[in-house]
Parts: sequence; structure tokens; C-alpha cells
Amino acid sequence: MLRPIRTLAAAAAALALVSACNSASNSSAPNGSSPGKPGSAGNSRGVTADSIKVGGIVSMTSASGYSKKDTDLGAKARYLRANAEGGINGRKIDYLGAEDDGQDPGKNMAAARKLVQQDKVFAVAPMSSVTFSGADFLEQEKVPTFGWGTLPSFCGPKYVYGFNGCLVPSPGGTLNQTWPEGIGQLLGGAQGKSVAVIANDSDAGKFGIRTFQQGFAAAGFKVAYAKASVPATAVPSDWSAYVKEILESNGGKAPDAVVSVMQTPNNIGLFTALKRSGYQGLLSDPTDYDPGLLAKDATKQALDGVHVLLQFQPFESADPNMAQFKADVKAAAGGQDVPLSMHTLTGYMSADLFVSIAQKAGKDLTVESFQAAAQGFSDTGTLVGDRSEPKGQKDSFGCGALVQLRGEAYEVSVPFSCRRPIPFK
Repeated sequence: MLRPIRTLAAAAAALALVSACNSASNSSAPNGSSPGKPGSAGNSRGVTADSIKVGGIVSMTSASGYSKKDTDLGAKARYLRANAEGGINGRKIDYLGAEDDGQDPGKNMAAARKLVQQDKVFAVAPMSSVTFSGADFLEQEKVPTFGWGTLPSFCGPKYVYGFNGCLVPSPGGTLNQTWPEGIGQLLGGAQGKSVAVIANDSDAGKFGIRTFQQGFAAAGFKVAYAKASVPATAVPSDWSAYVKEILESNGGKAPDAVVSVMQTPNNIGLFTALKRSGYQGLLSDPTDYDPGLLAKDATKQALDGVHVLLQFQPFESADPNMAQFKADVKAAAGGQDVPLSMHTLTGYMSADLFVSIAQKAGKDLTVESFQAAAQGFSDTGTLVGDRSEPKGQKDSFGCGALVQLRGEAYEVSVPFSCRRPIPFK
């Protein structure tokens, strides 16, 4: 990957050169240390007197064609602004870009090893994939790692942080109730209503079924169907068997809502098949908030009417932080208006949480000082609500919204709010 943000001579130059490869700063280091060696930071990997080296791991490609490449742009956008504002306590962020793991566990581990052993990064931010086989290695190597907390590895480890908290906790943690309570609101209440939840046949899918089955039941729904049965490696060409099971799951009748805990290619196939069967109930997923999906008629038709779970402020929000996010992304894209996606925001907010904690750690940046700062970190009013650590390593921050695709655009169907989480058993 290119190193686009090592040195920013001025903010204007940085905006023009975000995609270029810049050389390391040769400026004199403070505290009598020399470039290329840690200054007052001691011997912390990836930290010199004037820079902090950070890398990412993102599923830029996958066998199904699904891509999270926008995550990388979001991270670059946040780091670019941080550097334009003077860096982190005087150090510029040397963002190496994201390694592509192809949604492959072996490649995820290889990417983690490369970033630590070869590139010598201080932190990994963002990490966005449906696999996180490198988690134990990064934890062992004491590498602060930030991403979307949709995997168990974001819940419990000491050095791994979800940008909106832990979304798949261990017993003793909590569950974010935005999705079940939001759908209940759309249906006029959950009591007497039924829901079917479907996921891929993978560890992540099985864990998702376990968590959302509990969450929807706690909200008052009858969980008529909950299976992690769809192959994780290939999108089915025939959805008829899944549709038949779902439509008969509620005592021989269709459920009031169908919730898919899968990625876009699977959602398109499932929702298209359900609509063709005549299903009239509510459809929802946590993935398909992406204006780029509207470019193809078939995709737009498949997702029309679907309510998408967000765990951040919708792009339609008038929040000043959203305006800042959009401006930062445009700057990182060389001044071009680019379609925004939840992946863009995933990268941005992963980077934002890292930057915010590192700022608090002070000038003497080490893994130890970073971790100490994280232990007492909190802020309010961000695009994911109020943040607090180490709470976020066990619990969700509890906030979210729902948007619905209607024709040519998304509309907010359940406004962003923070809800009381429930204990996970």
C-alpha cells in the first residue's frame, strides 16, 4: 500500500497529495532524539519523535464480489484531518493504508503479521472483515486495534476496540437493542409479532443468531425462525428452500419480519426470492446502506423497502459532526464527491477513536501510556453517540438508527437514539 500521509507540509498540499507517496520528515526531533528512533516515547514500536505508524486490514475483495474498500478511504480521511490539525501531540500519522485479507482467515493472519513484524506499526486501525484470525496475534503483540465490533474478538481482549463498542459480547456483557426495538416501533409494537432471523453458516453467523435471537425475544417478539444455514463461501443460486422454511416458520404462516444477518449479495438473493413469493412483511439487514447499490436496477429493486440497521448517525443527519465527516471524505478523495457507505464511516470512526485516545495519552506515547489513557477515556456527542472505555470492550455504546430505501434514496425510518442495552446470557 502507498504511504499517503507521512508528512504534510501544509493542509492544502496534503489535500492535493492524499493519494501520493510522501517521504518521511527530516525535521529535528524533540527531546534530543533523532528521526527513525522513538523520542520521549521510549522504545514503542512504530513511534518516532515525529510520526506514528498505523496500518489497516480490510476486506477490499472477496469471493462473492463484496467489498469493504471504502473503509480505507474513511480512515485516510480522518488521519488526513488529524495531520492537517498538527497531528497527535505533534506527531504526524504515517498511515500505510489497508492490507486486503480477501475475507480469508489465512490472509487476515498474514496481514496482521506483516503489519507488526515487517511494517512495525504502532496500531491497526481500521480492521474490517468478517474474519479476524489475527486477533490473538495482535493481542499477544500488544497492538492497539480498532474496527467494527461485530466479531467476538472485539469483546474482551485488552488491546482490541470496537468503534461503537462490543456488539457480540460474552455472557455478562450487554446487547444493543436498536435493531429489535426499532423494528418493533415500525410494526406498532413487538407484542404478538414474529420474526425470522437468518445468517451464514459460519462462526460469526452462528454467534449473530445467538445474540439477535436473544435481543428480539427480549424486545417482545416471537422468534419463529433463527438459523445460520446459508453457505458462507458462495451465494446460493436457488433460495427456494430457505424461503419455504421462513414462510412456514410462524405456525405455518409467514413471520411479520425477516431479518438477514448477511452481506449484500446474499441479501439481494434472499429478498428478491421473498418478494417473488408474495411476502408482504418487513425486511431488514445491517449491511445495505450504500448509495452505490442504487446504480443497478436489479439491486435497487431487491433492496427497495428494506430497513437497514445503522449504529451511527445517518448520512441524512444535520449533525455538525456529519458535515465534518463529509468534508473530510471529500478532501481525502481529492476534492471529489464520492458515494458514502457504512464502510466509509467504519474506517473513519475506527480512526477517530484511535486518534482520540492517542491524543489523551500525551506526548510520551507508548503502548502502556495509550492503554492507560484508554482506561479512563470518554467523550460525548460523536457520530456513534457517547463513548467510554473500557466499557466499550464489554458493552455496546447502545446507539443506532434505521433507514429505509425508498425508490431512489434512503430515508430515516427510526431516528438515531441511544437505547438501554440488555444483559447477554
